[in-house]
Amino acid sequence: MKSLKRLILVLLAFAAAHLANAQTPAPAQKGRILLLGGTAHLGTGDKIEGAAVGFENGIITFVGSEKNVTPAEWDEVIDTHEKHIYPGFIAPNSQLGLMEIEAVRATKDYAEVGTFKPHIRSAIAFNTDSEITPTVRSNGVLMGQITPAGGTISGTSSIMQFDAWNWEDAIVVEGDGIHLNWPLVYHKHRQDGQVNIQKIKTYEQQLQEIQSYFQQAQAYAKLNSETVDVRMEAMKGLWDGTLALYVHADDVQQITEAVALKKQFGIARMVIVGGYDSHLVADMLRDNEVAVMVRRTHTLPRYAEDDVDLPFKLPKLLEDEGVLYCLENSGSMSEMGTRNLPFLAGTAVAYGLTYEQGVKAITYNTARILGIADRLGSIEKGKEATLIVSDGDALDMRTNHISHAWINGRTIDLDNRQEQLYRKYESKYKREGTLEE
Repeated sequence: MKSLKRLILVLLAFAAAHLANAQTPAPAQKGRILLLGGTAHLGTGDKIEGAAVGFENGIITFVGSEKNVTPAEWDEVIDTHEKHIYPGFIAPNSQLGLMEIEAVRATKDYAEVGTFKPHIRSAIAFNTDSEITPTVRSNGVLMGQITPAGGTISGTSSIMQFDAWNWEDAIVVEGDGIHLNWPLVYHKHRQDGQVNIQKIKTYEQQLQEIQSYFQQAQAYAKLNSETVDVRMEAMKGLWDGTLALYVHADDVQQITEAVALKKQFGIARMVIVGGYDSHLVADMLRDNEVAVMVRRTHTLPRYAEDDVDLPFKLPKLLEDEGVLYCLENSGSMSEMGTRNLPFLAGTAVAYGLTYEQGVKAITYNTARILGIADRLGSIEKGKEATLIVSDGDALDMRTNHISHAWINGRTIDLDNRQEQLYRKYESKYKREGTLEE
């Protein structure tokens, strides 16, 4: 009983501290806002130096040269000379808002029990009061694809913006795709200092289970049965293209057989997530209109014989082959690491991409893959005003300093708990005289 009381007190203290630091979502845009004089990286691969970007009621209404605009006609003019303007960065395949503290099981809500779970929706578990989210916004990441994990079919992801009262308020697109974790074909076995690669004996069986499940789902979609199966209902969008199938796969065989599944069942939209070996089958991916979410560039090669720089070069290899791709940051501590998304693009630029291609890999390309490019992902007239302004190069961790951000025209608070702690202890050491003013 004492242990239970102690646990309840700890949870209440955690909740109180959490609520004390929660930020209030920004109100709707009032007045017409003009960003004047900065370098606008449009996200489409183009840029405008000495740009003017104007928006009202949450919609971009002007994009062009500062020479072609009259500042006096705008309610608020923000001087962005010597600064950079970008579309808000988009984080695909993220568990942000589904996990708070890795060591506390009660704060982890990204996976449900079971193997085939297409009906599991990540949106309803999204925590808009996460203390991690403000730290991500501070680096320019303003929205993401919130994705469930675990099992063979993890569930259905949704696209959420990162300044909201609750999960309903955060939704950009509810239910954008089903996530399929392709079974591993091989595993590494170490013995006597040697690494042996062995085929997993159950692979063929797991593959048959996937095919059988898709056959059932396709047959169900053709019936007008009065008996409702929520799992099969969740799969219906795959056949008419309203949902994408996100296949988490890295090896050549996994990717090849995933594309074969697409052909077999006539799946309209497929995206490979991870795609470590995707450059080896780039022709097949391009010809079958399969996009790739490239896992974090800040990682080591998977195989000893690989080029040590392969993870850095992979975006460039796909770019050269005409494969549609974007960057994602899944892996260890991915929720906190979402703030590093722009730096993944910066590394890809250092290893072959042009600068504007790097911006495109975390904005417009991501929006195209997620099916929201008609609304977001680029700075174009008529699109939602989800933008950031950085004092320096936002893809470089040394100069990324986001001074302004807007989601749908709403001015976003860029403060966070880490900044608050920095100011707190900065003032302490200044008082003690150990830190100069």
